[in-house]
Amino acid sequence: SIVTLNFIILNIEKMSEQANETTMEQERLKRLIEDQALLAKQSVPTLSTPHVMKTATLPDAKRMKILITGGAGFVGSHLTDRLMMMGHEVIVLDNFFTGLKKNIDHWIHHPNFSLIRHDVTQSILLEVDQIYHLACPASPPHYQYNPVKTIKTSTMGTINMLGLAKRVKARILLASTSEIYGDPTVHPQPETYWGNVNTTGPRACYDEGKRVAETMMYAYKNQNNVDIRIARIFNTFGPRMHPNDGRVVSNFIIQTLQNMPLTIYGDGAQTRSFQYVDDLVNGLVSLMNSPFDSPCNIG
Repeated sequence: SIVTLNFIILNIEKMSEQANETTMEQERLKRLIEDQALLAKQSVPTLSTPHVMKTATLPDAKRMKILITGGAGFVGSHLTDRLMMMGHEVIVLDNFFTGLKKNIDHWIHHPNFSLIRHDVTQSILLEVDQIYHLACPASPPHYQYNPVKTIKTSTMGTINMLGLAKRVKARILLASTSEIYGDPTVHPQPETYWGNVNTTGPRACYDEGKRVAETMMYAYKNQNNVDIRIARIFNTFGPRMHPNDGRVVSNFIIQTLQNMPLTIYGDGAQTRSFQYVDDLVNGLVSLMNSPFDSPCNIG
């Protein structure tokens, strides 16, 4: 009958729609799996980091879990890029006082990347193989904004990271600074130079904090056999520098862009050593994976 025929036609159309929906769902699932596979092999282009970075695939025996404190900062984000591209699992720990989320946004969806918003002055429990301890404001306007916080970051933060390294038997690298030499009377400064320092000046919160951090690194090494590395970093420039960094390269660039005269402090006779951020990252990774455990100037 006509009713029966119409019923059969409606059922056929319904079954056809269900088949189409099933096919579309399968296609969506296939694309999702393909997208996830792609995200596991590269970074995602963003406004601040538009270029794509490919990640290596390491066997479990060679892939390390690496913690970077201050990993959303200028140097830390470039180090994150390098270690991610090498194929390691990277945990970025940052309180975003000077770090910016946009510096590491391109890794947010990668399965090897984790981001923790945390202040290193508070302890944390993690399982890691290596620790790059970079957390601390490094430019004068930033570390002088809250000098007590700066000292706490260098001292309490370093104690917490050393305690973590001791517990999980991880190797730890401290990002120290050329500022530990103070106002040097020796040029260039070798690692054996003890410095010419001022414990009460405007830069002392940073300089002395790093000097104490180095002392604590060796105390943990000698007393608890913690595997340590110390990098004394000199002036570094490159992409993701904060425009208000307050140091010579960024100051010159900003003043030039604004057609302002370049500011030269003092009598202009002072010396500076500059390095590109990629060269610094090469040095940090090389130092971390070398047997050398004495302080090392980089830059």
